[in-house]
Amino acid sequence: MHTRTDIRLALPSKGRLARGSLELLEAAGLGVHKPNPRQYMAEIPNLPNVTVLFQRAGDIVVGVRDGSVDFGITGWDVIAERCGENRAVLPLHKALGFGHCTLNLIVPDHWEEVRTLDGLARRQAQQPDPLRVATKFPNLTARFLRSRGLTRVRLIKAEGALEIAPTIGYADAIVDLVSSGVTLRENGLRALQDGQILRSQAALIANRHALRTRPEVLDVARQLLEFIVAHLRAAGNLNLFANIRGPSPEAIARRMLSQNVIAGLQGPTIAPVISPQQGDWFAANIVVRKDQLAQAIAELRAIGGSGVVVTPVTYIFEEEPAEYRAMLAALEQEHPLSEKTPC
Repeated sequence: MHTRTDIRLALPSKGRLARGSLELLEAAGLGVHKPNPRQYMAEIPNLPNVTVLFQRAGDIVVGVRDGSVDFGITGWDVIAERCGENRAVLPLHKALGFGHCTLNLIVPDHWEEVRTLDGLARRQAQQPDPLRVATKFPNLTARFLRSRGLTRVRLIKAEGALEIAPTIGYADAIVDLVSSGVTLRENGLRALQDGQILRSQAALIANRHALRTRPEVLDVARQLLEFIVAHLRAAGNLNLFANIRGPSPEAIARRMLSQNVIAGLQGPTIAPVISPQQGDWFAANIVVRKDQLAQAIAELRAIGGSGVVVTPVTYIFEEEPAEYRAMLAALEQEHPLSEKTPC
């Protein structure tokens, strides 16, 4: 058997997951260079030893699971459905911030008495035949229905648009992904109130065996997590600079620390300003959340701040990402092939 020496990262080839993956990597300083849009291979200049492959979202999970791909970015829905039970797929980051949707049990809207799983069970008890459910997620669907006591079910594995299935009669209900819900309403369908199977968004996964046996793959995992986590941490924050008059840095710090927002992540950074104006001026630098910007400016003005400059934050690096430490801890655990717990 041929042993690979390259390192492969699979990205979705189309759709919002494809766009989101490229945008995330670009913003994290790991932009993908693809000279020919028709090619299914590309490179990341800042990770020169990594080959980027473009695949269907579901195939990415299979590739990582089987070891033909080392890393992948795809939706958590297909990861949970296809990762298998041998723990070959190791999630590195489950919340990349795009591709949000939910997987739901969906019924025809004209089933007015069916609003919950209990209502569905009562309806089904009155029917002679099993409930027919069409889905692209048979594993997740079967586990969910079984855990809720719905056993008189016949799953119909289907591809393509599922919304038409109840209308044309080859299924009674469906299990499908929902983002806005508009498509359901347009097709006379409704998600059950307690029928959510999982919440999904894009996630980063890796092959456990490759991480354990190839130091170069482990090093790429560290770099991916380092920059992606630092970018995601920074994305919701802003950098503020303000001039504040006061007798000393300590006195200004006490004023800032007495406020609710302008204490900064670990405290303000304060430095003297060399100014021709009379009095002692200092420059204060803090990082605040975007949704706290208005309050931060008000608090700075309240303690005498002026000339507030606001800039975006590209990265916030910690000593070591918690996600990287979690990955190392997971690699130390033994998971026998017989263990029946999916990723």
